[in-house]
Amino acid sequence: MSHIQTETLRNFIGGKWEEIKSGAAVPVVNPATSETIVHVPLSTRKEVSDAVKAAKKAQRKWALVPAPQRAEILYKVGQRMKEEKERLSQLLTMENGKVIEEARGEVQEGIDMAFYMAGEGRRLFGQTTPSELKDKFAMSVRAPVGVVGIITPWNFPIAIATWKSFPAIVAGNAVVWKPATETPIMAFELARIFEDCGLPEGVLNVVFGSGSTVGEAMIEAEDIRVISFTGSNQVGRTIAGKCGERLKKVSLEMGGKNAVIVMDDADLDLAVEGILWSAYGTSGQRCTACSRVMVHEKVKNELEERLQKAIARLSIGNGLDESIKVGPIINRSGLEKIKGYVDVGKAEGAKLLTGGYIMENGSHKKGNYFAPTLFTDVTKDMRIAKEEIFGPVVSLIPVQSFEEAVDINNSVEYGLSSSIFTKDVNKVFTAQRDLDTGIVYVNAGTTGAEIHLPFGGTKGTGNGHRDSGVAALDVFTEWKAVYVDFSGKLQRAQIDVD
Repeated sequence: MSHIQTETLRNFIGGKWEEIKSGAAVPVVNPATSETIVHVPLSTRKEVSDAVKAAKKAQRKWALVPAPQRAEILYKVGQRMKEEKERLSQLLTMENGKVIEEARGEVQEGIDMAFYMAGEGRRLFGQTTPSELKDKFAMSVRAPVGVVGIITPWNFPIAIATWKSFPAIVAGNAVVWKPATETPIMAFELARIFEDCGLPEGVLNVVFGSGSTVGEAMIEAEDIRVISFTGSNQVGRTIAGKCGERLKKVSLEMGGKNAVIVMDDADLDLAVEGILWSAYGTSGQRCTACSRVMVHEKVKNELEERLQKAIARLSIGNGLDESIKVGPIINRSGLEKIKGYVDVGKAEGAKLLTGGYIMENGSHKKGNYFAPTLFTDVTKDMRIAKEEIFGPVVSLIPVQSFEEAVDINNSVEYGLSSSIFTKDVNKVFTAQRDLDTGIVYVNAGTTGAEIHLPFGGTKGTGNGHRDSGVAALDVFTEWKAVYVDFSGKLQRAQIDVD
């Protein structure tokens, strides 16, 4: 970490790297080795207040910079990330644990988002429309909201941050960002890159600390007009309530209970690959991870056998090793939560085919590793079939028909991602219509969203907003209607229409 010259990270406020006065900090631990990498400060409300003041001051000037010029900064950031991709990927794996090929993919997602949102600097389209009156012009334009607060999770510490910060910045806003304390290094690196690329002071501010202090202060800050949050459903609901009281715009992405449907005509080799990657990639620590498989009873036994053989071949360990396919769980509490759900599944009568235990021997002794787990004969009413586990645990649910599979998919409180493996084109189009999720995959797993399409879901997954794609701009802009009357007289809209 050649750019980290201190044992404790510093906040980035108003273009300056600031130590917090209290000196309170906690270690950032590599989940693969339990080694401390660096310390992250636990900021107070004072640091949040300073960041908001800096952001508000900077935003007034930033909003007046032509959007194509604002975009030039993002092009530079994307290029710098591209040049530093391998170093950033190595750091990401160290603090998060995901295997190196996934880390490279996540950094690439940030690069893609930089170039995509930079392109929006020459679009940010509004609309022109005919007026109902003579000699009158009507149009709509996007206007920046002002100061934006973003709260990001540990599982995608740079990708999700770029989904939120890049559209906010190109649209003319200033940002106050609270990253997860488990994975702050990516926030440090991204702020450094923005600084090096010439982003004006105060347009991006990073305040490290806990949700109960820093996050709470951001929600309560009068001058922060948008909160964009990715995290748990419980925390998201609390944020929504507090923002609602303050008439503050809020965008929530809160997880999923994603399912793959495997029909009796499916390509089972392809289905196994899709399930394996969706379920055990990132050790199941994705909001889009597959945790349910509705499999037609005609191919249930064969799919079970193929999955067990494939799981047995998975290599588990430190993600910096190129040969490793499954990395560690983020921390000990995550391990205990996963183990608790395995115990629940057993008690409910699900049949454990493989895995189900914390790996504590040999090379896994020092890290947070959980064996890839597969249950079968799960019913839709079991807790392991309804609740988000956030770990490498899959429940096979036998079904007798396509219609039953769709019904079970839609029966949970979440609606993020779903998938179907079939060769029947009629089922494909019916599935993409009837599956109640924000993302639908056909003959692919439940993960792999691309940055130019909207990311988010229905029901308990969110509150209707989307990250990524043009839809992300709706979170960070306000629509403004503009009327230009060049008639030289007062025209009273509908009153004066003949």
